[in-house]
Parts: sequence; C-alpha cells; structure tokens
Amino acid sequence: MSSPETGLSLVADIGGTNTRVALARGPLVDGASVKRFRNAEHDGIASVIAAYMEGCGVSDTEITGVCVAAAGPVRDGVAQLTNLDWRVDREILAGALTAGKSAVLNDLQAQGHAIGHIASTNLQRILPQPAHSPHAAKLVIGLGTGFNACPVFDTEAGRFVPPSEAGHVSLPATVPGLSEILPEIADSHGFPSVEEVLSGRGVGTLHAALHGVHAEAAEVLAAMEARDAAALETGRLFVRVMGAVAGDLALGHLPFAGIYFVGGVARAFAPWLDELGFAEAFRSKGRFSTFMEQFGVQVVTDDYAALTGCASHLSRL
Repeated sequence: MSSPETGLSLVADIGGTNTRVALARGPLVDGASVKRFRNAEHDGIASVIAAYMEGCGVSDTEITGVCVAAAGPVRDGVAQLTNLDWRVDREILAGALTAGKSAVLNDLQAQGHAIGHIASTNLQRILPQPAHSPHAAKLVIGLGTGFNACPVFDTEAGRFVPPSEAGHVSLPATVPGLSEILPEIADSHGFPSVEEVLSGRGVGTLHAALHGVHAEAAEVLAAMEARDAAALETGRLFVRVMGAVAGDLALGHLPFAGIYFVGGVARAFAPWLDELGFAEAFRSKGRFSTFMEQFGVQVVTDDYAALTGCASHLSRL
C-alpha cells in the first residue's frame, strides 16, 4: 500500500444550507483554515471555491488536489445534491482550480474515509467495541438533514467506501408503535422511507404523527430536556427506530470493527440513547440478539470529519 501524499489540497463539504472549505496537508486538515459559506449566496461549488481562494492567502498553483463531499448520490464522479440545486463533477472542479487531482464523494463516503483519523476525544461510546481483526468492516450511519449509511472496508489495496442511498429504504414496521402511524409519515409519493423519520425533519414528522402538533427537532429536544411527556414519547420512538434500522444495517454489513453515527441529529440524540432504549432496539433481532453484542457503537462529535475524510482520500490517490 502506498504512503499518503503530503501536498497542499483544498477540501469542501457541501451541506443543504452551508458549505465548509479548508486547506489540508496530506490527510491532515488545517483547522484554522476552515471557512463556512452560505449556499444561498452562491450558484455552485465553483463560486464557493473562488470566494475561498480570494481570502485564503494561497495561490491556485500551490493546490495539488481538490476533493468535495456532496450531500447527494454520486455516480461516476458526478454528484447531484439532494436538497440543493447544484451539480458537482470533476470538470467543474478542474475549471475552478488547476489541481492535478480531483475527486467527488458522497458526504457519507467522506465520513467513512475519516474513520481512523478522528481523535478519541471526538468519539462518544454508546455500546462497547469488542476486539476485532485489522480488516474487519466498519459502518458509518449519518443522521442530519437526511439519512444515509455506508460500509468501510480496509483492504490490502487501500480503503474502499462504496456509496449508497440507505435513507430511502422502507421503515421497519416491526418497531412497536410505528406501524400504526406509517400512513401519516409517508412522503409525497406515499412511501414511508427511513429518512422520513430518521432526519432533522423526521423528528417533527414523527411528533406530528403521534400528537397532531407540528414541532421542529430543536423544539422537541428542548421539551425532552424539560421532561415533557409527549416529547419523550416522540424521542423514545425515534431512538427505537434508530436502533432497529442500525441493527438491520449491521446484519447486512457485519461491521465487527464498529458502527459510527455522524451528523447533527445523531449528536443531539446521543445523550438520550441509553435512557430511551437504543441498545434494546438495536439488539432485538430474535435468535440473533446475542450475536448483535459483537458490534460496538460510537457517535462522532467532530463537525469537520467529512473534511478530514476528503483529505485522507485525496492523499491516497
């Protein structure tokens, strides 16, 4: 396996509302160089990169590579963002910079490439991680504006993080209390996908389905802190769906090296996972319930992990 390159690169993480851009040396992101841009003020990633380069104090010719993480499906190096009318591909990146290397990743793929480069202080343990082989699979699960998941494989040829769109599979109707409200949480096409619950907007959708009152995720979480009974009921069902879906994904990928939750919603619910029954829902797999104890679970609290993943991936190209 070749050693990572140490040239100067530009990395970016495009979310639904903001884009973060930074400089990196090899797989290490310069935290002081991180800047945030409002997507509404730009017409695409090229405009964001131009704005960043104007004030970063580095010339175009010093940048040897550029990698962008996009919140949307990526196919053959082309990303169409799910919650933003932007298209990102290598040609756009080549037009924005003269860097010799370029890459476009799904945002969860970028998080997968970051695993192993995140400080232990930015990892919150939810379930203990048993011993495992060096090449055991990992699994990254993202809960934020949307939902997605991707496995992480460390092979002799390098790290492989295949993309997916796991947020658009069906919700597990076996979770107690969920099947009765599935018609009320279906999307505009009548399909109750995982993302309709396990996302920022999903918290409010679930609360409305249970109690007939719309509330934003932040409002539900604040009410949970105040021990409001209705909000706690919403939170409990959310956490149990989170556990059940994570358990299903674990059985599909066998991540013996651990499961890593990322994203703002995952971080917000992390303090509630123990109280509201995450472990029970995660391991409730019939005769495979004991088998589920082989999968550790952590929450990544590093908000810049996707940038780190972009830098790590680019340094190996």
